Amino acid sequence: MDQQALVQGTQYWLVLSVAAVLPILWSFTLALHFARPYVIRYLQGLTLRFGGDVWWLSYVLMRDALMVITLALSAIFLFPNLYLSQDLALPITAPIAALVLFWALLAKVTGDSDDNPTTFRIVSVLLVVASALYIVPQIYGVEAGDQVDSLNSFSTTLGSIPSSLVVGTDLSWPYAILNVSLLGFAATGAVMFIWFLRKSRFEPAEAA
Repeated sequence: MDQQALVQGTQYWLVLSVAAVLPILWSFTLALHFARPYVIRYLQGLTLRFGGDVWWLSYVLMRDALMVITLALSAIFLFPNLYLSQDLALPITAPIAALVLFWALLAKVTGDSDDNPTTFRIVSVLLVVASALYIVPQIYGVEAGDQVDSLNSFSTTLGSIPSSLVVGTDLSWPYAILNVSLLGFAATGAVMFIWFLRKSRFEPAEAA
């Protein structure tokens, strides 16, 4: 019994630690994405072509890798036993944020956000929406959960905000959000698979 409680406690601690670190990763993801104009201006001032190539490749690698890491960590909110747990009180829109981030990565894969202004704007809007869907309930729901009494002293409406932004005892909305997110991932994956099949060309091997 003690071993099971220890394993469950460790699991909850890990999930809550990831949930607390994700706002930092979201902030760095947005910062690196919108730092593209600054990086380009800096590259234009370099006289060494090799140094410019190394700087640009390093920037692209860090920017895209950070988006992938953020998506990978956000995948924990797609597990029903974790997301719907009343003991964790996770951000209620976390699965939707992961889905929108997945759409942003899909836009980068299917387009060129570095050379196409339209694709860059699409990725920018998706990243801002996804980060807001996670950071807002994390800060004003999870982190402000112990400030309900202080908020009630100003207004009962303010005091009800933290409980409405986290997964609580009423699982009707969280359950619907989770199902919509899972269906969104499945539909997006199917569309992406069909798109790659149409774009790929079969080239038969030449006989020796």
